[in-house]
Amino acid sequence: MMHPETIEALLREGLPCDYLTVEGDGQHFQAVIVSAEFAGKSRVQRQQRVNAVLKGHFDTGVLHALSMRTLTPEEWEAQRG
Repeated sequence: MMHPETIEALLREGLPCDYLTVEGDGQHFQAVIVSAEFAGKSRVQRQQRVNAVLKGHFDTGVLHALSMRTLTPEEWEAQRG
């Protein structure tokens, strides 16, 4: 079983994040990921980048489901008003 803190640590290690939060119940997780690396990328490309960081955990079945919001710092600031 994965913990939100473990997923957060893996993402921080594999992706430069301006803001990151992960919540979940051990099987289903939700993440908000803000990274300048997402600039110019489509939603699908952003999710592929995040999935690549976590690929080994998806492949082994330890991580089953992660829904995510992927934003650039500018998009994040605009949403926060």
